[in-house]
Amino acid sequence: MNYSRMKDLLGPHYAQLHDHSYISNELGIVYGDPRIFMLVIGQSQPPFIIDDYRLGIFVSGEIHVNINLVERHITPGTIVFLGPGTIISPISFNGKIEVYGLGLFTDFPMPFASGQMPLAFNGQVRDFQIKVGESEISTARQIFDTIWQVVHQPDYNRHIVSSLVAAMMHHYDGIYRQHIDLLKASQSREQTIFDRFIYLVNQHATREHQIGFYADKMCLTERYLGTVIRQASGTTAKEWIDRALIEHIKIELKHTDKSIAQISDEMDFPNPSFFSKFFKRLADKTPSEYRLSK
Repeated sequence: MNYSRMKDLLGPHYAQLHDHSYISNELGIVYGDPRIFMLVIGQSQPPFIIDDYRLGIFVSGEIHVNINLVERHITPGTIVFLGPGTIISPISFNGKIEVYGLGLFTDFPMPFASGQMPLAFNGQVRDFQIKVGESEISTARQIFDTIWQVVHQPDYNRHIVSSLVAAMMHHYDGIYRQHIDLLKASQSREQTIFDRFIYLVNQHATREHQIGFYADKMCLTERYLGTVIRQASGTTAKEWIDRALIEHIKIELKHTDKSIAQISDEMDFPNPSFFSKFFKRLADKTPSEYRLSK
């Protein structure tokens, strides 16, 4: 769900959304009005994959969504980060949604040099959703409101916006660091292993389908890793790997014109026949049936 796709989906409706949204080749902004999300979901089929940076402030309503394999219940007073590679499948929306969101597209002049990104955005974290207090929300809103005002000035200065985005990212990074410190103090070893496993699965499942790869990465035995994952989640490690793989395949089938043979090869299956049998077993449809379905 990149700039080009967003532009195609929202273009015909932009006039009616103008007061609450902004989109350019560098950044996109949602200013309180949830209709932009409803349009995207109504005109395109999940799962979606994000290939840029998204920062959000959730003010009212509730969203139930699957983010990178894990179901999340997002409530008011939550800040949200979605990084490149994040896979999203909305489940339900409740109440009057009010959300402020910022998308930094590929052409945006990032305010940090390579290797100097804040911890929360340096690639080691794919997403986070953190419930925060009123003061943290207020600070985020003030920065966000200033960005909104600057992009609507006749002499819009992209360097000012880049600096404001840097301030927002530092603010989110500070919240994330405090959150991680609290988790380290309270989280069990099993939950820590599970979180690390899910992170690796989201990164590598398209090419690495077996638990042994992840066990080696984590310096654990396959048996121990499998036991911990089942205890922590109630689901086997192989099932988590297969879930991630299926989500990626669905994205390729729905949002690209690649042939089934090409997708099979890119996902490291031995042949298209094996690929099709695997997909049908988990999705109850053949790849061709899924691609044609609404």
